Amino acid sequence: MYQAPRGTSDILPQEQYYWRYVETKAANTCQLYGYERIDFPAFEDAGLFTRSIGAETDIVDKEMYTFEDRGGNKITLIPEGTASICRAYVEHGLHNLPQPVKLYYFASVFRYERPQAGRYRQHHQFGYEAIGDDDPALDAEVINMAWQLFQSLGIPRLSLILNSIGCKICRPGYLAVLKNYYANYVNELCSDCKTRLGRNPLRLLDCKNLSCQQIADVAPKSADYLCQECAEHFSQLKRYLGLLELPFVVNHRLVRGLDYYTRTVFEVQPEAEGSQSTIGGGGRYDNLIEELGGKPTPAIGFATGIERIILNLKSQQVLVPPLPKPEVFIAHLGNDARDEAIKLSFKLRQAGIGVIESTGSKSLKAQLRQANTLGVNHAVIIGDQEVKSGTVILRDMTNARQEAIPLARLEERLKQ
Repeated sequence: MYQAPRGTSDILPQEQYYWRYVETKAANTCQLYGYERIDFPAFEDAGLFTRSIGAETDIVDKEMYTFEDRGGNKITLIPEGTASICRAYVEHGLHNLPQPVKLYYFASVFRYERPQAGRYRQHHQFGYEAIGDDDPALDAEVINMAWQLFQSLGIPRLSLILNSIGCKICRPGYLAVLKNYYANYVNELCSDCKTRLGRNPLRLLDCKNLSCQQIADVAPKSADYLCQECAEHFSQLKRYLGLLELPFVVNHRLVRGLDYYTRTVFEVQPEAEGSQSTIGGGGRYDNLIEELGGKPTPAIGFATGIERIILNLKSQQVLVPPLPKPEVFIAHLGNDARDEAIKLSFKLRQAGIGVIESTGSKSLKAQLRQANTLGVNHAVIIGDQEVKSGTVILRDMTNARQEAIPLARLEERLKQ
């Protein structure tokens, strides 16, 4: 018996109302801030991610789905959305538009990792990017937009975590200090961190191993080694967040997992779930577009996993409105009544009234039982006698009351 591949899942009809709720709220938030939708391919040239994410990251080393197609091209299923957005920005000359260009997306992303709650090998990502401006006020807008999204979804008790990891001018000096500090603890590090020390020392601060976390807690802070421009940028950002009355905590261990980040990094975390349960995050990536062949272009973005949002909606018992559904069920008895039911269903749907028409040759009792199970408000019953008299029986399924009314008045009555 075939099953969905490990780390993937089917989104069944009874779960769809959560998905539509999140997608609608996300799209509405983007509209408020002037972001426009973009869609991109589910796979890209593998080099795009090696170059953008960083060859020394866990995603590239362990998690990407990469294969060679029939043309001999090395292809990767997208593991995140930002690189594809930047590729599209360069390819389509979006630098010629008024800056910043503001884009949002919904996409399936793929990472080969150990499946767990809120983390899948195929998951669905919502994200947005603001490209072409390095004003810290834009950072504040992007962060505030994420906060407003989660507020609109009704998710309570969130924490905003903030840090600055500097730029290509000041970061090398900080990394040298960080390496010197960790050189004293080599024997106490986990195997992954021993590798990171030589290849990607910034990720040492992000290790989830308890003993490594204790070492990272007192490690040198990137904010203490910022150049003047980065320090001023971070100071202004914090001031703008204060103007927006957004509470935040600066955490020197926050670095994010991708190499392209510069300066601002941030995460939103549910307080009840613990620091490892980030619900969304992002940051600035001022060098990425240039590295992909474009002109020097500052940018900042945010992304969140829809599955993880839905987990939080459920765990915190947020009431989500159901999807609209047909409110009328048409039951019929007899061959002439079946023909009339088919014509009536078509007419009502054309008038914008949702209809579920009974099929098969079930008894009236079975048809009404089906209508009750479907949760419709009204059942329209047609027998051969009703066909002859030009009437129908309208049954209120909430109280079982029913009455005969002229067929010509049914549409008006249902709309009332």
